[in-house]
Amino acid sequence: MAGETSADPARGDLSAVSFTPTGLPLGPLTPPTPEEARRTAAEGWIWGFALVENYRTMYPQAVDDADPRHVGGFGTFRHYPQPFGPANTDVVTPNNDTPYSWAWLDLRTEPWVVEVPATDRYYVLALHDLDTSYVGFVGSRTTGPGAGRYLVTGPTQAVAHPAAPEGFDGVLHADTQLVGILGRTYLAGPEDVPQLAAVQEQYRLRPLSAHLGTEPPPPAAEPVWPLWREEARYGIEFFGFLDFLLGFFPELPADADLRGRLAELGIGSGDFEPAALPAAVREAVLLGIADARAQLDRASAGAADSAGLFGTRAQLGTDYLRRAVGVREGLYGLPTEEAWYGGWPQDSEGHRPPDAHQRDYLLRFPPGRLPPARFFWSATLYGLPDRLLVANAIGRYSIGDRTPGLVHDADGGLTLWVSHRQPVDPARAANWLPAPDGPFALVIRVYGPDPAVTDGSWSLPPLTPAP
Repeated sequence: MAGETSADPARGDLSAVSFTPTGLPLGPLTPPTPEEARRTAAEGWIWGFALVENYRTMYPQAVDDADPRHVGGFGTFRHYPQPFGPANTDVVTPNNDTPYSWAWLDLRTEPWVVEVPATDRYYVLALHDLDTSYVGFVGSRTTGPGAGRYLVTGPTQAVAHPAAPEGFDGVLHADTQLVGILGRTYLAGPEDVPQLAAVQEQYRLRPLSAHLGTEPPPPAAEPVWPLWREEARYGIEFFGFLDFLLGFFPELPADADLRGRLAELGIGSGDFEPAALPAAVREAVLLGIADARAQLDRASAGAADSAGLFGTRAQLGTDYLRRAVGVREGLYGLPTEEAWYGGWPQDSEGHRPPDAHQRDYLLRFPPGRLPPARFFWSATLYGLPDRLLVANAIGRYSIGDRTPGLVHDADGGLTLWVSHRQPVDPARAANWLPAPDGPFALVIRVYGPDPAVTDGSWSLPPLTPAP
């Protein structure tokens, strides 16, 4: 294990030598200076934010079987045919346009098989690595409406399965040994739940050996999963979780420099111990975390849409700060070619975000300027700072092109009313999106966005205080 030492007499005194997982010596470790430690901690916190936030979701869903959010462990789907509401807290900024199907795969011993049915209903199964980079997509946009069978391989299995085997429609190669699947399936309305559920039940997972009818390989050892603690997100314990997760994430060339510097702090060894750091270095790590949090706050404040925040590893590149913004603003958001997300960092009068003293807003789409979508669009409102749905008197959490009874303006445009109090005017009440009695965030989603959305020739109208 990297970072372990040995004093085996047959090998000589190796107490100052670090070893890679293959047992090859790295050479003596030189402790970083406090200045170096601060910089590494800041960069490492930004880079590792996606992994730790992903674990924050994975732990209750796949590991903690006493948690109500548990999906059943690894290798099984849990479907939610009902639209999300305030009680659903698995992820921030959830949507209720496309109810979720959750699953997690452990690829340490063998690949897994994903099967989907033929359906004309919009859906996407998005598979992501531990750092939330997308492995690939199965769904309406990418693989079409037909039934399909896909192989998912881990980092040690890609050589054996470079292309789709016979009987498979594709292969998805993961860079981490643990992979998440977040499925989204279109829901036309409450009356559509049984039909939606029938489609979800046809999303199936099996180990490759079960599909082939062969003897399964010996199971991998059960990890000692660290108990998730909310307070760990912003303290030095953050790096304890990152240290554990790196055991499932073989080093990639693009990350080699940073991971080497993290290793100098003992992060990546599998047994990171903050108390073992010199006091000055430990204090520098805490300062680095504070630096990183401030940097993320600044970057998040200017994020008006989802361009560049979500995607595959090739799409995201090494801009880890933008990836962290995406994770913070909407964990597991889809890339813009699948779904575009927009919002308002400030309203038309410069308040950021819409604040409690300014409770009533209107959002007017002029004639011909509704969000251009191949599939559909919606506007969803969240309370701040937790970015979750907020209970309201009519149980409406989003509004969009599928909302029944919308009243268009006389000129053909559409005005949405965002307020805590229900409008008295019937036409306004029909177009009402209830807001909490406090700060909120409003998010537009465009599924299958037209090129006008992604190239910027279409843009969101201002969020304007109501007269």
